[in-house]
Amino acid sequence: MKNMLRSSILLISILFIGCSGDEKKTEEPEKLTVPVVQLTQQPTTLQRDYVTTLEAVRNVEIRARVSGFLEKIHVDEGQTVRQGQLLFSLNAAEYRVGLEKARAALKSAVAEAKTAEVEVGRVKLLVDKKIVSPSELDLAKAKLDAARAQIEGAQSAQETAALRLAHANIRAPFDGVINRIPFKMGSLIEEGALLTEVSDIHEVFAYFDVSEKEYLSFIKRNRDLVGKGGQEVEMMLADETPYPFKGRIETMESVFEEESGTIAFRARFPNPKKLLKHGSSGKVRLPSLVSDALLVPQKAVFEVQDKNYVFVVDASNKVKSRSFEPQARIGLNYIVRSGLKPGERVVYEGIQNIHDGDQIVPQAISTDSLRHDLAKQ
Repeated sequence: MKNMLRSSILLISILFIGCSGDEKKTEEPEKLTVPVVQLTQQPTTLQRDYVTTLEAVRNVEIRARVSGFLEKIHVDEGQTVRQGQLLFSLNAAEYRVGLEKARAALKSAVAEAKTAEVEVGRVKLLVDKKIVSPSELDLAKAKLDAARAQIEGAQSAQETAALRLAHANIRAPFDGVINRIPFKMGSLIEEGALLTEVSDIHEVFAYFDVSEKEYLSFIKRNRDLVGKGGQEVEMMLADETPYPFKGRIETMESVFEEESGTIAFRARFPNPKKLLKHGSSGKVRLPSLVSDALLVPQKAVFEVQDKNYVFVVDASNKVKSRSFEPQARIGLNYIVRSGLKPGERVVYEGIQNIHDGDQIVPQAISTDSLRHDLAKQ
């Protein structure tokens, strides 16, 4: 009986030791196989956005040239109008009366001039017959000159009266869109009062400010485009959607702002669908070629306390987290400003499954495979 007990205890001990050995074997960590990319420098286009204010190619205030009661409003706010189209009519009765008076004054001046001309002829005959002295003829001629001057004055007064009558009807100076109309029919309009604005928005100007450093970089890159229509640019609308038509930078100001140290650029954008309005805003997206950009995929980056990190793989395939400073974000990549070097390997995927000091089995990803993967995202 004692021998059987000893045998049982021995067997249990052997089984326990065997199980413990198996547990120790399973506790040994397995090396993870993770995709790894090698950082390389390559040319890329960096997109930089500039806040812009949009202005119509022509935007003018429509003001009353004469005073009077607003008799008729022929258009509505937001309406598209053609050049010469009637917009407003002021009560013109007063100006019609003024024109009639000017016409009557002109007729009177013409009649007086004819009378003075006849008088000159009569006095000349008397002078030839030596009935009156030559001074009488000089006096008659002076009266004739005065009468002719009165004709010129009356003609000018008639033209002014006709012009004031014409100004009672306000017309569009060019094709455009009507802005807000502050007055209603029957309002008393003073001379110079703002009636509305007309905006020609078939094209718009986009003004944006760039720093002196960016200005110099732009000039050096785009010397060949001077006189050829300017550099092509894109624009993002206020809702962060791209504007479907591209514009061109056509000019810039000649003086830097002292306070901000910036200079204004002007780009012209077509606006065939009248989507853009005078005074609206957006962002001009200006491309800039970086010849030796060091790119790191966004998928390989993780953040800790507002800092960007990647797992760098050393020669022994151990990983170590390292922070870096990005210069800009372009698509699904970051352009590295500092912290990483060309040729270094970083973990591309599976960063949530590894820790500092882990040894991995790196699976290299080719450049073509990386581009294909990024294109699918």
